[in-house]
Amino acid sequence: MASPSKSQIALLYGARAVRGFGDGFAIIILPAYLAAIGFTPTQIGFVATASLLGTALLTLIVGFIAPRHDLRHLLIAGAALVACTGIAFSNVQHVALVALVAFFGTINPSSGDLGVLVPLEHATLARDAADQERTHVFARYSLIGALSTAGGALAAALPDFIVLGGIGKIAAFQSMFYLYGLLGLIGAALYRQLPPAQMDEARPPTPLGPSRGVVYKLAALFSIDAFAGGFVVQSLLALWLFERFDLSLSAASLFFFWASVLSAFSYPVAARIAERIGLVNTMVFTHIPSSVFLILAAFSPNLWLTLALLLARAALSQMDVPTRTSYVMAVVTPAERPAAASVTAVPRSLAASVSPALSGFLIATSFSGLPLVICGALKIAYDVALLFSFRHIKPSEERN
Repeated sequence: MASPSKSQIALLYGARAVRGFGDGFAIIILPAYLAAIGFTPTQIGFVATASLLGTALLTLIVGFIAPRHDLRHLLIAGAALVACTGIAFSNVQHVALVALVAFFGTINPSSGDLGVLVPLEHATLARDAADQERTHVFARYSLIGALSTAGGALAAALPDFIVLGGIGKIAAFQSMFYLYGLLGLIGAALYRQLPPAQMDEARPPTPLGPSRGVVYKLAALFSIDAFAGGFVVQSLLALWLFERFDLSLSAASLFFFWASVLSAFSYPVAARIAERIGLVNTMVFTHIPSSVFLILAAFSPNLWLTLALLLARAALSQMDVPTRTSYVMAVVTPAERPAAASVTAVPRSLAASVSPALSGFLIATSFSGLPLVICGALKIAYDVALLFSFRHIKPSEERN
């Protein structure tokens, strides 16, 4: 029989899979749905910004109240918010109401794993994993999330088939948002099976204690990375492909499926590389080449070369995800983990909330690939700064 910690990890893996599947199709159909009801690229960019701002606020609140509450209850509440978001998006079309739902809801336009549930799941996983296994636990968590997101990307083609059945295009999109809400309820059912979280009696009087300085420095650097990534959040990358190459929704669905698959299988590879060269080196030396591929894609003259470059980028760009999460959890005390996960995620959301609106504007200019160039250049600058700032701060498993 599996140990309690392993069964808890399995439940969190299951909830991550459900959430990833919903995010996989939602972030693709969202811009298509908004365009179908008359939104301009600039308005879609502002909706993406509202979503990221709301994500930042809710994540910050959750991260700081988590040490005083049962993590299971907070996870269930977050899953309920997913359900409410799906229902709301199915029933609003005015730009102000859509922006409001985006702000308070859980559909995130980024392909990265941001959101109110993330610090809660990270803290729970880190609590149940041994130091030597922590990076592998997060690699499997990221792998499951990426594979389920890939499946969700394939499901983004369903509206095309629903339309063939005689249902209107907008109604087809709305049915997918209802499915997204249903997945939130399934996630809540999985979280309900978790045992109550035991409070750590040794926790500091404030959510962040002795590790405050390290966390704040990491948060500042991560915000640069996120600001850069905001220029090519998946919804806007899909919009760029629609506008630049007249890519169909079905073709975009297939492309993002394979991009997610490549990202998924890069996670366990990243964990193995980290065992040899360390977490920080793995983050940096896989990230820089991915940024180069992104910049090259902006200048690519045809669709097939563009998709090849973007797939090469997808195979490398997310290898820092499990290593980054493991590193943050390793360099803080156990009691600080929920707040550390939140504080390092929130500046990322805030920084990323500004750039989508700028990207939506830039996509409409004569050089629509400019957001890709800006993103790649800023990410390379971030990687260099991270390497020089943290190459000497090692987690316990890397110390001799």
